[in-house]
Amino acid sequence: MGQRGTGLGPGHWRINRVSYQPGYHIRNKSLKKIHKAASLGNVAGVQHILLLKKNGLDDRDRKNRTALHLACAKGHPAVVSLLVERKCQLNLCDSENRTALMKATQCREEECANILLEHGADPDVVDVNGNTALHYAALDQNSSMAAKLLSHNANIEAKNKDGLTPLLLAVTENQQQMVEFLIKNGANLTEVPKSLCYFRTALMLALMYESAATVKLLLEQGIDVFAQDIYGWTAGDYALPVNLRDSLRAKRQSSFTVIGV
Repeated sequence: MGQRGTGLGPGHWRINRVSYQPGYHIRNKSLKKIHKAASLGNVAGVQHILLLKKNGLDDRDRKNRTALHLACAKGHPAVVSLLVERKCQLNLCDSENRTALMKATQCREEECANILLEHGADPDVVDVNGNTALHYAALDQNSSMAAKLLSHNANIEAKNKDGLTPLLLAVTENQQQMVEFLIKNGANLTEVPKSLCYFRTALMLALMYESAATVKLLLEQGIDVFAQDIYGWTAGDYALPVNLRDSLRAKRQSSFTVIGV
């Protein structure tokens, strides 16, 4: 998930998409026996290792991953069930502060995610970028996973380090179906991200990213078209052709400078 920049508005705002990698790069030589068995889906192997106490249930590898992390990322629900039944810790985080539930969500391993949620895994843990499992479901346009997370009380208004809720993240990614899904499930259309987003509304973001379908959907929901960002821009300003938009920006920034003197 590489960074995307834009010349729209001051500061060349960028969403922090650094280090987005759904799965794990696994080097067997660096793994403990329980991690290797879990990553291969070897239920009997995991049982044997635990029986002989060669490794502990929640032992970490060099990247702070547990056997549960690897089983979820690789899609081995039988191993996940075994580890959960043995009372492993569900919310331990890897070196990017991601839980096993996040990895199951990122890797579209819904059966593994369901097991975790049904046994009380926390859907609102945040990773190094401030994203929750629901952010990743929204990013991947995985409505069935998002529905499961919401049914287990995931926070639909959680904000990442860019100030983006799952809805606003879906808007920036042109995920129109996910935008519609989140709106139907009560996502707040009036939420305005601060920080790097300059108080831009969902409609402004949709216009920035040229998502006509999302713009139409938001307008149908009655979103405020007169709301202003930190520089006084409205959605109408974001809809202007680029050359007019740049001229307007320069003029407004100049007026702000004069006022501040």
